[in-house]
Amino acid sequence: MRNKYAARSRISEAKIREIVRYFAADLTALQTAQLSGLNRNTINRFYRALRERLLRACEAQRPMFGIVEVDESFFGARRVKGKRGRGAYGKTVVFGIFERDGQVYTEIVSDCSKPTLQGIIRGKVDASAVINSDGWRGYNGLVDLGYGHYRVDHSKDEFTRGRVHINGIEGFWGLAKVRLSKFKGLPKHTFHLHLKETEWRYNHRRSNKYKTLLSYLRENPVS
Repeated sequence: MRNKYAARSRISEAKIREIVRYFAADLTALQTAQLSGLNRNTINRFYRALRERLLRACEAQRPMFGIVEVDESFFGARRVKGKRGRGAYGKTVVFGIFERDGQVYTEIVSDCSKPTLQGIIRGKVDASAVINSDGWRGYNGLVDLGYGHYRVDHSKDEFTRGRVHINGIEGFWGLAKVRLSKFKGLPKHTFHLHLKETEWRYNHRRSNKYKTLLSYLRENPVS
């Protein structure tokens, strides 16, 4: 009988469900290989296939509404002495959009310029939204695009002003860095998959990840 999760696979459906259960529980490939008795390379391939499906799911998410927070963060090696500011040497720059009481969206960017950041905002945030940001000049002109826009000025030690803050997206950055640190360094060519997995896990924090992952595989089996 055809395997509904993986075409032409030698792994049984029961074993695939076991792998997916471990992935949903956020176990590493090494831990899953040890528990399942399968080769680690086999688990790595299957984990990559799952992460590619999560990437597509994240890119297809709906626009964001309501109060939305935007911010950039830097992932990678420790800051090099003498190298400061946005785009610091050796760092991967990630832009994030956070919908309060909703979802988060992340994207690796080459820079934090106004055209780059606002291009993403226009594609992912509904025009009715109210945006909260810090004082970075890349956010200048959001009102001209039709958004409500409020800032907190971190340079003056201002981090909240009533409901004006970016605590939600900053909290997500902290969560993401803690989670990704368990991999003890990620190659640049796979970092985006792990980042989007972290985004997906946050957005599905209240859902059954195991059942959702199985539905992804039934719709698009591993080849």
